[in-house]
Formats: sequence, C-alpha cells, structure tokens
Amino acid sequence: MPENAPIGPHDTYTSPLAARNASPEMCRIWSPRHKFQTWRKIWLAVAEAQYEVTKDWPQTQGRAPLVSPEQIEELRANLEVTDEDLALAAKYEAELRHDVMAHVHAWGDRCPKARPIIHLGMTSQDVVCNADLAVLYEAKELIQSKLELAVCGLGESAESQASIPTLAFTHYQAAQPTTVGRRISGWAYDLVLCEDRLSTGYPLADNRGLRGATGTQASFMNLFGGDVDQVDRFEMKFLAARGELVPGADATSEPSQLCNEFDKVLSDAPLKKIAQQAAFQLTGQTYPRVYDTFILADLASIASVLHKIATDIRLLSNRKEIDEPFGKNQIGSSAMPYKRNPMKCERICGLTRFVMNLVGNAYDTAATQWLERTLDDSSNRRLSLPEAFLALDGALDLMHQVASGLVVNEAMVRKNLMAELPFLATENIMMEAVKAGGDRQNLHEKIRVHAQAAGHRVKQEGLDNDLIERLRNDDAFKSVHHLLTEDQLLDPMKYVGRSVEQTERFLREVVEPLRERYAGELDKLGSSDRGV
Repeated sequence: MPENAPIGPHDTYTSPLAARNASPEMCRIWSPRHKFQTWRKIWLAVAEAQYEVTKDWPQTQGRAPLVSPEQIEELRANLEVTDEDLALAAKYEAELRHDVMAHVHAWGDRCPKARPIIHLGMTSQDVVCNADLAVLYEAKELIQSKLELAVCGLGESAESQASIPTLAFTHYQAAQPTTVGRRISGWAYDLVLCEDRLSTGYPLADNRGLRGATGTQASFMNLFGGDVDQVDRFEMKFLAARGELVPGADATSEPSQLCNEFDKVLSDAPLKKIAQQAAFQLTGQTYPRVYDTFILADLASIASVLHKIATDIRLLSNRKEIDEPFGKNQIGSSAMPYKRNPMKCERICGLTRFVMNLVGNAYDTAATQWLERTLDDSSNRRLSLPEAFLALDGALDLMHQVASGLVVNEAMVRKNLMAELPFLATENIMMEAVKAGGDRQNLHEKIRVHAQAAGHRVKQEGLDNDLIERLRNDDAFKSVHHLLTEDQLLDPMKYVGRSVEQTERFLREVVEPLRERYAGELDKLGSSDRGV
C-alpha cells in the first residue's frame, strides 16, 4: 500500500462487536451522533428551564431573563447534529483537548444568538452524566425487549415439546427424567428472573440532575442569586423537560410544553418529593459510579444465563438430541464436510464470557473515584459500558435465532432415554416386587449385582443395556415380569413427575402474558442476523 494512499474501511481496525454481532439499533444508541444529539437535547432542556424560571425577572427584579425565547428557538432549529457539526467539533477538540467544550463551540457557531447561554452555569458532567444515563436507559430498554423476545422464542419450543420425556442429568450423569419442554422452560425462567431484575431493580434514579462541579449546585446558586427555591424549580423544570417526571408525557414534546405541564408538581408536596427522587439525591461531580456496577452486574447475570443455555444446547447437540438451526448452504468445517457445529451457541458463549469479564471494570472504577471525582473513569467507561451492551445485544439476537429454530431429534431423545431407563426404573421395580411379597434387602442386592453387570456390558463391551432381560431371567422378580414393559414400569412418562404440568403452568402464567402484552411489538423488533 502506497505510503500516502487514503485509508479505506478495510485498512483500519473495526470492532467486531459493531461489525459482526450487535444490532443496528444498539449500535445507533451508542453512536457518537446519538450521544452528541443527546447532549444538545440536554443543553436545550437547561435553556428552556432557565427561561421558564427567569421569564418574570423583568417584572420582579427589573432585569432580563437569563435566556430569551429567540435563543431557545435558534437552539431548537439547529438541534440536529450534522456531519459538518461533527467535523467542526473534532477540529475544536484537537485544539481545546476537551470534548464538551468542543461541542459547545461547534453548536455556538451554528447558533450565534444562543452561543452566550449554551452550557450556562453547567459543568461538563451536568451534560455528560445525564446523557450517559439517558443512553443507558435506552440500551437497557432494548435489552429488556430482546430478553422478552428470547423468552417467547423459548416458550414456543417448550410448548411443542412439553410432553416429550428426556433424560435429565445431574453432575452430567444420567438422572431422573424430565421433559424437553420442562428443560427449555427452565432456561426461559432464568431469563425471566433477569428481566424482572432489569425492569425493577433500579429504585434510585435515571438522572444526575443539575449539580455543578462538585455536586453542591454552587454555580446555580450564584446564577439564581442565592434563591434556593429558584434553583429547585430550575432543576425540576429541567427534569420535566427531559420527559422523566410527567406521567404519560410524550418526551418528544417541546420542553416548554412539558415544563408547563409540570407546574402542578411544584405546588404539591407529595409530587414534589417524587420529583426530587427522579434524580440522585447526592452526587459528586458525576453520578455515583457504583450505579454502573449495578448495571454491568445485571448484564453479566443475563450473560451467565445465556451462556448456560447455549452450553446445554452444545452438550445436547453432541448427544444428537438437539440441534440449533443450520442453513441449507451453511458449511460446518473447511476440512470435514459432514460437520454440523453449534456455531451460534458457541458465539453466544464467547460473547457472554466477554460480558461477564467486563464487570470488574465497573467495580474498579467505583472503588477508585477519589473524593468528588477523578477522570480515570472516562476512558474505561467509554469501553466497558457500550461494549457490554453491544456484546449482550448480539448474544440475545443469536439466542432468539436459536430458540426460534431449535430442532429436537425426538428419536435420539427417546433412544438415549431408553438406554438408561432400566437403571432409573430399578427403584420402582424393587417397590413393586416388595409389594408382591419380596424381601426388600434381598431384591436390592440382586438389582445391584445385575445393574453392575449390565453397566460393565455397556461401558466395557459396547453392547446394549440388558438389565431388564437379566431381571426377567431372575425368579426373584417373577412377580413383576408382566410389569417390565414400555407401557408399565418402563413407560418414561411415569418418571417425569409434574414436568408437563409445570411447563404448562409456566407457559400460561409467564409466557402467554408476555405474548399478549407485546403482541406485534416483539415481531416488529425481530432480531438482527448479521449473516455471520
């Protein structure tokens, strides 16, 4: 490549998370344009709140309001972040070495009338933290929707396989049978627990509020002449303009409209208390970084469940019982044409392992925030937060694809179960023989000897399990010979307990309400297939 040749998209590193795994929706949420667009919305909301609080100053204080309607209108008219704005901001940042001020200057060039009041009284984290929390909220909502999509996909598979008995495993050794649908329901239920945590586990706030350089609001106290009520009113007007506090409010409405709707909150003590709880009560320069540990820990919990499900499918694929969907022209191996590898589940495991290992970053960041704040949080959070969401988003899309196209090989499921069922049925066989007059201790010893011999035949000689035949040839079990058939003591359904009932209840009480609540919405959301 010539030394001065232009660098193309294939000549520089591109994150596989964006290029191969995450959905366009999640990539958009974490895109630079969306972040800077959110910054501008916050600056506009602050300007709106400053105008609303000070618009009567000409009558009450004999001076102009902090912000004029013309300045607000100019900001609103130039709210969209263009490619030219991004290029200009990059030039400013190269000179100023400060990303927030670079965008203040770039927007100020677009809005010369409003330039003097952009970022008025604010510190960088008044815009950055509130924007980060808004982006985290959007990303969390998308993850929650995709969790529900995965649960519904698994629910469909569980419903169709609710009554198919299968061998269960503890210690990865044969154990009391379950049904395929019951096992899949267990996978889905773990995701439901994660979804519940994600939707209800954040009782504190989704806003930093407007607190200034060290969280004391000193700059705003100075801006509003030391008037505490005006500072409170200003902050709550800002929160209202963000669409966070007005029940049923359309967050796309003009901030001034939301501010007007919010006036009733300021005169109602209980509502005011609720309003104040929408932002963190206390902050330093940033919102409490321990909050990030909550988020990444919950993402890691989801990742651990997806990893477990994908691993289970990989194990069952090896037993030829379950396959993930496989494309007609898909190639499993460049060397072995017969291969049909569970590559989607393998990718899920790789992505989720990455998510689980990101959590330590949040704990380290929270632990090393000296006093009111240190900047070493910034470079780390720019990596760990978006990448956790991007990786988990990709894993959830893959899980939806797997769940929706899961192939259950019922013949192999039954073959594997029936190979072990004679061992699993021995307790029932012994009980029936005791009921017919046999000696429990004598029968137990005979079964033990026959079972060991049958096990040796299977493991050492590679032959079929002949335990039932051995029992049929032993006069000690003559009284139960007629029960040693597949419609009696060797009927697999006699050993699955309440598996079918539990599956049906889970589908009825958990999955069906999800389907109804999001009828049409989950199908619209779909899942991203990057073709890799």
